[in-house]
Amino acid sequence: MAAVPRLSRIGEIVYRVFEALDELVAIVEEARTVPMTAGCVVPRGDVLELMDDLRDALPGELDDAQDVLDERDTLVANAREQSDRMITGAENDSEAMVAHARAEADRIMAEAKARADRMIDEATNNANAIIGDANDEAQRLEHSANREYEAVTGRARAEAARVVEAGNASYNKSVSDGIVEQQRLVSESEVVAASKSEAERIVDAAHAESDRLRGDCDVYVDDKLADFEDILTGTLRSVNRGRQQLRTGAGVHDYVEYPHGVDEGMPGPAQMAG
Repeated sequence: MAAVPRLSRIGEIVYRVFEALDELVAIVEEARTVPMTAGCVVPRGDVLELMDDLRDALPGELDDAQDVLDERDTLVANAREQSDRMITGAENDSEAMVAHARAEADRIMAEAKARADRMIDEATNNANAIIGDANDEAQRLEHSANREYEAVTGRARAEAARVVEAGNASYNKSVSDGIVEQQRLVSESEVVAASKSEAERIVDAAHAESDRLRGDCDVYVDDKLADFEDILTGTLRSVNRGRQQLRTGAGVHDYVEYPHGVDEGMPGPAQMAG
């Protein structure tokens, strides 16, 4: 709504300016010509009055606009210089920020790498310590199993020797008793046949008793060896479970190949039984 009065005001100004210009043209056209020249004589007062009307008709903003136009180059130059300074400052700030960000990223990467290296070293040391403890425990169990095997085998051998010796003594005593009885019976004519039969029976009984004692000795030794085999089997299972737990705790899978010295140092049941 405010644009309509402003347009009306502009129309009035334009109309007054053209009207004054028309009057000036009419004055110049109607002026008396100066003889022998192209000039003319115009009434100064009328012309000055029309010029004042023109000056009054033109708004003051045109003068301000002219001043702005006069200062346009200066303002544009100042604006361009200020813009260049701002762009240069922004570029410098951007480069500084990028350099700072790159330095900060390098520092963070270096710290992360150092922390990762420390963690890897600690994990390696812990794994080596666990493996060393496992090897020591395996050797201790092996030595303990060997001592137990030697003890059980020694006791079994001693018991077998004692049983065999007792069997031999009983056999020899039975044979001696049979021979004595046989000789006594032979000396008596009436009981020669009976004593011969009794002597043969005693001798057979002595042989049977000796065989029985030998069989009992073999059974006893086999039972002792079977018991020791069960002990060794249980010990080996405990060692395998311990090694499996150590592998799982150290983050090592079952398919990881261990040094040959670790696995080859543990004898199998057949080797220990042999």
